[in-house]
Amino acid sequence: MIALLIRCTTGGPVFFRQTRTGWRGQEFEILKFRTMRDRRFPEDPDAPRITWLGEMLRKTSLDELPQLWNVVRGEMGVIGPRPTLPEQVVHYSRRQRGRLDVRPGLTGWAQVRGRLAGTDQLDLWYVQHRSLLLDLRILALTVGVLLNPSGITAADGVNPGFPAPTEPTEPTERPETPAAPAETPASFAPVTPVTPVTPVPPAAPVAYAAPMTAPAPMTAPAAVAPFPTKTISLSRQATGPRLAQPVRTVVEEAS
Repeated sequence: MIALLIRCTTGGPVFFRQTRTGWRGQEFEILKFRTMRDRRFPEDPDAPRITWLGEMLRKTSLDELPQLWNVVRGEMGVIGPRPTLPEQVVHYSRRQRGRLDVRPGLTGWAQVRGRLAGTDQLDLWYVQHRSLLLDLRILALTVGVLLNPSGITAADGVNPGFPAPTEPTEPTERPETPAAPAETPASFAPVTPVTPVTPVPPAAPVAYAAPMTAPAPMTAPAAVAPFPTKTISLSRQATGPRLAQPVRTVVEEAS
């Protein structure tokens, strides 16, 4: 009846086939009733593709019935941890690989104790404490779970993927030593604007003091009339060579 409903509602194949990892890491092809439509494009999400019939099959776990064929073939058992994907198994730690010490099952301790809540820890507990009495208890609890299903799938109808382990942290590269900044040229003092000189009446030229050296002093040029003249002394250059004779300079100013 389920196969007929699937063919009438969604068409296409009735069974969903997927590779899973079982006892001692052996891979096999698991069977389920198909609950999704085909993808229209590669990025098509899973949740919107679940049909109303597929949602009902998932809530009642009837989509798992074809796995009885896997039990007949010896690839699965009735009770045991649920088989996981090979890409999930490669991320197992040494302790988590203990789930592969028994055959995967249609139902298990994790399925009757909350399913998605702590599945890994519950499966490992079953592997360590499995017994005939525990298996009978799981069978009895499975009937109650089928009548009152809860915690089967995530909120969006798709089970979350197995978390991959944290990638090892690569050594941090030593930061490169920043290049020394280029020397900033010395800042120049702002140039003070020259205050215009107020013209003054002509004055007699000021004579320099007698030179300290023996050579005869140079005669200062006479003032040029009619422009007023003013004679000032210039300080000796700090970096220039010492002159053999004193220099007298007359600066002419326009009135």
